[in-house]
Amino acid sequence: MRRRSETLAGAALFRSLSPDELRALEDRCLWRRVEAGQWIIDFEDEGTDVFVVAAGLVRVTIRAISGRTVILRDIPAGEFFGELAAIDGKARSAGIVAVTNATVACMPAPLFRDCIHRYPDVCDQVMVLLAGEIRKLATRVNEFNTLDVRHRIYAELLRLARPDGRGEHSATISPPPPHADLAARVSTRREAVSRELSALERDGLLEKRRGALVLLDTRRLRELVRQAAEED
Repeated sequence: MRRRSETLAGAALFRSLSPDELRALEDRCLWRRVEAGQWIIDFEDEGTDVFVVAAGLVRVTIRAISGRTVILRDIPAGEFFGELAAIDGKARSAGIVAVTNATVACMPAPLFRDCIHRYPDVCDQVMVLLAGEIRKLATRVNEFNTLDVRHRIYAELLRLARPDGRGEHSATISPPPPHADLAARVSTRREAVSRELSALERDGLLEKRRGALVLLDTRRLRELVRQAAEED
């Protein structure tokens, strides 16, 4: 019997499918339950399946030439990954690890491509996602070329933060990322993150609260990032 979490109903990618079409698609997927810390796919794996996260949170990482792990992004329930290998048949460009216990649907590449050709809305969403990822990568490359560690940390904090209603320029990151994870996102060391967060606190731009980091003036942080980029 299928578990309650083994459904694609929460995946926006398949929002245009009827209930019957969705059930038929679910039946053709292989369902996996993975524990926190378990690798789902590794960098340069040869598989071409697409994975839909039905429950939990997973993380996209790459290995730098130095051997350091770099975090690219987190993928929550309802989103998918692995589409590049399904499209071009080449080795995986990144590794995926479960941040929490998760349930994923493994969709064979031919089935994924059939969905793209059969359902225009699925095709449009995949194109929008790919365009968005290209833009994000271009932004990160630009930051690594123009910003020092301090301002890369500022930029990443701004990306992670969400408006919290406390003020026009206030935003919250909850739960707060471990310093080691934040360091992996901007290719630096945990000690550098700790130092810069403490400096932001002293300057009145950040406040640590239980279960959250609060950015007290996002406008000022954006201005600091902009000035640093222009001074490069």
